[in-house]
Amino acid sequence: MEKNHPNILFIMADQMRFDCIGCNGNTIIKTPSLDSLAEKSAIFSSFFIQAPVCVPSRQTFFTGRYPRSHKNRVNYTEMNDDVTLIQKRLQNNGYKTGFVGKLHYFPPTMEYALTTGFDHGFIHDAGPTDSYSDYIKWIKSLKNSFSEENYRKCKKGTENPYITKLPSELHETTWCGEKTRELMKKMSRNEEPFFLFSSYWKPHSPFEVPEPWATMYDNEEIMIPDEVSEEYINSLPEPVRKLAYREGKKYFKTGSEEILWKYRAYYGAVSQIDHEVGLTLELLKELGLEENTLVVFCSDHGDMLYGHGLIDKNFFFDEAIHTPFMISYPGIIEPGNYNELTESTDVLSTIFELCGLEVPYDNQGRSFAGLITKSDNVSKYIQREFVYAENIIPEVITNEYIDYRYKKDKGIKGIRHPDAKMIRSRKWKYNYYIDSEELFDLENDPGETENLAYLQDYRDVVQKLRKKLLDWMITADESDQIAPGWFSVKSDKGDWEIWDKWK
Repeated sequence: MEKNHPNILFIMADQMRFDCIGCNGNTIIKTPSLDSLAEKSAIFSSFFIQAPVCVPSRQTFFTGRYPRSHKNRVNYTEMNDDVTLIQKRLQNNGYKTGFVGKLHYFPPTMEYALTTGFDHGFIHDAGPTDSYSDYIKWIKSLKNSFSEENYRKCKKGTENPYITKLPSELHETTWCGEKTRELMKKMSRNEEPFFLFSSYWKPHSPFEVPEPWATMYDNEEIMIPDEVSEEYINSLPEPVRKLAYREGKKYFKTGSEEILWKYRAYYGAVSQIDHEVGLTLELLKELGLEENTLVVFCSDHGDMLYGHGLIDKNFFFDEAIHTPFMISYPGIIEPGNYNELTESTDVLSTIFELCGLEVPYDNQGRSFAGLITKSDNVSKYIQREFVYAENIIPEVITNEYIDYRYKKDKGIKGIRHPDAKMIRSRKWKYNYYIDSEELFDLENDPGETENLAYLQDYRDVVQKLRKKLLDWMITADESDQIAPGWFSVKSDKGDWEIWDKWK
């Protein structure tokens, strides 16, 4: 590699599925900007995240560490003091750093965000943290007819129930795109390279979308999941079943017309993001930065969208853990479709190698820079046989979104958390829950409909995957548990030196 220390534009959507981009095989959705970026990128068709929920997944992207290692496993929880995020590492290497949109840190303040390694930014986490949102402050400052309304309210009396009252120019997606470009212009004036994190809140539910995106798919017949039975829901592992019933038993009984409108709105939200990403990439070119900027597009997790009768995330089904990922760097990365199994743990080490920076010692991922470049200056690519994921589902204990008060030795509200682990290969997916297991043959049952874990013919497969899962849990934190060097007396004088420094 001849280039060094490029700018980094890291774009992340929230709750966006792998199969909702045109370049990933969706023939209905309109994503021309992402499709164009894909033509210049290494685009991964077998990329999986390590936690199907926002905060744990995002911290894995930005630490290169598994959720059980960085320990930030539940939304709206504090990071451990010993966690170092990518922006701080890049800042320490001379980068100017900025962000726009969703961070999901706690406390959800700008003051705290800046302590994590950002030089400046604009925050919009949405939901219960709206009072800290720069977007909300901006929209209220306009003092127009929308300033005092809930920005997620939809119009009434329309066939499409998800047309937001807000015009597109006031929508959070538009704001995120405009602030991204505003900050990019500012950061491009620096002599130092920049790291800019552009983080869209959509297409996360609820499903309100502004025009013209809201009605873009009104006449499209989108394939939606089949309705499932109560018997099927009751056959799922207990934490999954409790989550499915969190708001009653309506999920698998919802009428297909309502679900179809939600899919149309979801597609509209993706197309709106695509539009903003396109404007940002156009600006990158106008500023003369395209050739020396590494661009990432990804999502923190997917969305069940009523697959298996389930909504949102928190599950190990591919709808929730299989996400889009593409990365471009003109002249360095070889564009193409890469089908190798990859994880979000791998992203940090890959970016650091591509930028000519030393990979952090506590990184747990496996760089794929050697796969997508021909450079001799990156580590040799080692293909994965398995990818992993894990999850704690506090909502099934508390039946609330915020009250996660954990007490040592007592759990949450007196109940221990339902921790779960997953291991996935090309053919098999094995999920381990306390007191239950799942095994799916992905080659013959890609929809993950038949649990084979308790059939005698598959006991050897279960035992092998359970052992692999245990091996991963033991070795993932190895560098945290073992000192990097051993000390030994070298001479009769009693001099101590690190073992691996003397030959």
